[in-house]
Amino acid sequence: MVNEHKGLRFAHITKAHPCFNEKIHDKVGRVHVPIAPKCNIYCNFCTRDINKEEERPGVAACVMDSDGAIEHVNKVTKDDSISVVGVAGPGDALANKETFEFFKKLKDENPDLIKCMSTNGLLLPKYADEIAELGVNTVTVTINAVDPEIAKDIYSFIRYDGKVYNGKQAAEILIKNQLDGVEKLAKNGVIVKINSVLIPGLNDKHIEEIAKEVEKRGASLMNVLPLIPLNKLKDYPRPGCELIERVRNNVEEIIPVFRACTQCRADAYGIPGKKAEDHHLGLTPASHY
Repeated sequence: MVNEHKGLRFAHITKAHPCFNEKIHDKVGRVHVPIAPKCNIYCNFCTRDINKEEERPGVAACVMDSDGAIEHVNKVTKDDSISVVGVAGPGDALANKETFEFFKKLKDENPDLIKCMSTNGLLLPKYADEIAELGVNTVTVTINAVDPEIAKDIYSFIRYDGKVYNGKQAAEILIKNQLDGVEKLAKNGVIVKINSVLIPGLNDKHIEEIAKEVEKRGASLMNVLPLIPLNKLKDYPRPGCELIERVRNNVEEIIPVFRACTQCRADAYGIPGKKAEDHHLGLTPASHY
């Protein structure tokens, strides 16, 4: 088992962040602001959408601008249970200038809120310093493979520096940037959590290798998520509880594992698993997460 000091690096965050502490996951709230619709990679399991029905990442009821997002945050954080504000899509946080505009305004208006974002990591080396300067406390990076031969079957293409890359070349660029970005964030004092989507028959025997690589680069926590079969991977099976638990146990020998993730929408708010009092700005509350 990993040493306990691994968790001490982010002890101050776990007191108030429901995505870093399983014990408070159903007690502390968060708000995701859907201000990042554009994405720069094509994940074969992902289908982004604007709707009020689906309960999964990549979905929001609407897209906000930075001013609307600040207004929304000010409204929902009147609830004392909400202490965390994040940008989780419905595209990639770093592929949208609105993310940076929002965090600049949030830093001035609500400096005490915990600030977090989720990203695929393609642009992390470019923006890691700015992320730290904006006061973002935690970044979740989705890394589904560190072997290009596996990654090329998970991603169809990436858009990077004005060019489109496919196949193994795309995978190599993405993986390098993800790992370099994790290391750069960690050196800047930003707490890094890794999300890995468990895809049976594709990367299920590879997740431990991801754990080893990200742990070496300073990641503090890992989250192994079951595949939601969609898009080009719709015919892959959703992993069963036994496989998920086995992989998580193996990963936990390398790096601490978060086990309570409920794969929230990009506009979720409130306490995970509890229904919010009403709808704000047409958003879907955090029910059924």
